[in-house]
Amino acid sequence: MVFTLCFAVFVIGLYCALTKKNIIKIVIGLTLMEYSVNLFLVMLGYRKDGIAPIRTRGIIDFLERAVDPLPQALVLTSIVIGLGVTAMAIAICIRLYQRYGTFDIMEIRRLKG
Repeated sequence: MVFTLCFAVFVIGLYCALTKKNIIKIVIGLTLMEYSVNLFLVMLGYRKDGIAPIRTRGIIDFLERAVDPLPQALVLTSIVIGLGVTAMAIAICIRLYQRYGTFDIMEIRRLKG
């Protein structure tokens, strides 16, 4: 069920990125796709009744119940990188608006030069 939700959010983001003419909406679509992938990775590492990957007792109990810390580490890295990419994209959008006076990519393409 949650994987279907991840896929649905990804498709909504893809739709926004491919069909919208407003550059801000395109950035929002890309951000939605990023968040859906992050959610998917976190759900891959989820284990019901799992424990933190810190060994305190025997090795058998630890191996049976410990969650995989790799997806969480990847998602944390992805969130930081995604924040930087989104900030850069918004900065480019602001510069385009200052230069052309619009967020419409069709009109910006026409005003090129």
